[in-house]
Amino acid sequence: MDIKRATFIDLFAGCGGLSLGLIQAGWQGIFAIEKEKYAFGTLKTNLITNQERKGFFWPEWLPCQPMTTLSLLSKYPKQLETLAGQIDLIAGGPPCQGFSTAGRRNPNDPRNKMTEQYIKIVKILKPKMLLIENVRGFRAPFIKKDGTKTVYSDKVAYKLSEMGYSVYHDIINAAVFGVPQKRERFIMIAIKNSYSSKNPFEVIKGIIPEFKKSYGLDEDKLITSKDALSDLEISGKEMIPCEDSKNFSQIKYSSPNLTAYQKIMRKNLPNNYSPNSLRLPKHREKTLKRFSEILSTCTPGKTVPKKKMVMLGTKKNCLAPLHPDRPSRTITTLPDDLLHYKEPRILTVRENARIQSFPDWFVFTGKYTTGGHLRKFECPRYTQVGNAVPPLMAEAIAKAILDIRDSL
Repeated sequence: MDIKRATFIDLFAGCGGLSLGLIQAGWQGIFAIEKEKYAFGTLKTNLITNQERKGFFWPEWLPCQPMTTLSLLSKYPKQLETLAGQIDLIAGGPPCQGFSTAGRRNPNDPRNKMTEQYIKIVKILKPKMLLIENVRGFRAPFIKKDGTKTVYSDKVAYKLSEMGYSVYHDIINAAVFGVPQKRERFIMIAIKNSYSSKNPFEVIKGIIPEFKKSYGLDEDKLITSKDALSDLEISGKEMIPCEDSKNFSQIKYSSPNLTAYQKIMRKNLPNNYSPNSLRLPKHREKTLKRFSEILSTCTPGKTVPKKKMVMLGTKKNCLAPLHPDRPSRTITTLPDDLLHYKEPRILTVRENARIQSFPDWFVFTGKYTTGGHLRKFECPRYTQVGNAVPPLMAEAIAKAILDIRDSL
């Protein structure tokens, strides 16, 4: 391990969006914890076993397999203690479903308890800095039946401050970093009181112009859905059998005139490379007609009105066509929440990944989708992408935190 490099561990790592951003910013990963097998498989394939892009120096005592933070704490407490003071950053985005305003907000959701496990690991490892990413609802109050309010982020901040950290938090929109998506997220950064008094969000704000410039992006321009996806449109492309899913088709990956953002996504690809997860959906004729009607009559970028949905014969609650000339709405875990801005279809996993700023070399593993009762237990490709931290956003934040770490 290069001890001169800034080190991190990633808890609740998902498929690796946050880890990828940290690694691209120059951080050295030690290990990552993710309990779901498909998501961990994607992270492992790209950032652990990939020799060209390997970003983790995995300890011998820790199995490189799906694992919960509870298992980490209960099975390897002594090994964790040997890392005390050696980790610069603990990063992690605890599961957000209990906080999300898009669903039922439940203060007793067991997934909320995982943040407490995060705190226990912090107490053991005593890192210089902490980074927590979550949905906006992490900051919104839970209101109990008796009228009392609880802001979960305040509870976390209080616990960290008791442990000697200065805690900063803000709501950040991924679009300001060049991500083609209006995705607002709660970010909390904590720094040991004895190390730095810098406000990390001031540092983040200050590096944005140079960060975008380093990627050839216009500082004042937001990246649009069309900027991100126009090279993956079906029109004008040769159709071939899907390379990783039988009985489906995909476009033949080619290099037409590329936007600045598309060049970033295709950077350093081998010759004749074709990314995975390009599988096109198989829509029924009735569905195709419905989508065509939406594209021709509904406002791009806006949720289709409920009356229109009823008229079209669907019970879908939330559906919106992308606006070609604006950043996408927030990518979710449901593949049919968004329609393509031009073609009557939902997006492919790869297109969702593009909007999340995953580079085209990044491979997604596992099922494409799942349904029914399995949705509570499995994390297929669409879900992995929807749950992820946009790597480009993560990289910018990681660079800012690295600047603070290097100034210590």
